[in-house]
Amino acid sequence: MARRPPRPSEDDQRLWKRVTRTITPQDPVKSAYVANDATEAALQEAARAELSELMGEVTPVTKGKTRASKRSSAKTASVATPTAASVGLSIKPVAPVAKRPADKPPPEELEPRRKRRLSRERDPIEARLDLHGFGRFEAEDQLHAFLMTSQARGLKAVLVITGQGRRGGGVIRASIQEWLASPYLRLIVSGYSVAHQKHGGDGAFYITLRQR
Repeated sequence: MARRPPRPSEDDQRLWKRVTRTITPQDPVKSAYVANDATEAALQEAARAELSELMGEVTPVTKGKTRASKRSSAKTASVATPTAASVGLSIKPVAPVAKRPADKPPPEELEPRRKRRLSRERDPIEARLDLHGFGRFEAEDQLHAFLMTSQARGLKAVLVITGQGRRGGGVIRASIQEWLASPYLRLIVSGYSVAHQKHGGDGAFYITLRQR
């Protein structure tokens, strides 16, 4: 291995700086010889190495990590990231989130065939609720309790009588569809339809229930 030249003294370095200040660069002259990219890169690398040796600061030709950076990287790699097990924590699996009531679709209008079977009682009407005489809020509470109990009993179809009110503008009748579409009753009611005339006509509703 070639012996490394001695490092220039401070006086030599100051002298070198003065000399370089007095040098006036020449205008570039076009050469008839055109070097390819590889040759030009090699010449530039050799010139840099020569200058570094002259100044006592040798720069490695190949790019890479210095010893200090390698030591720093090794220290960083040796520090392990803390985990739940290393600090004594136990992680329990998260249970799947159940569907909220609002995720159920609102009840739909009964198909004509199903409505016809209920009107002829080929599909039995298994329970009835008459809301005559109740105020709006009391009627809503009665409807909720009636439908919840009917579903718990395993019933499939019920009749709710609302009445038509004066001139067909009854408050309970006007509110029944809004109540059936509420997030809670979506879990219970699958469909509804205005009843046949013999069961109350416009003042009553067939309501079908979801099976639990």
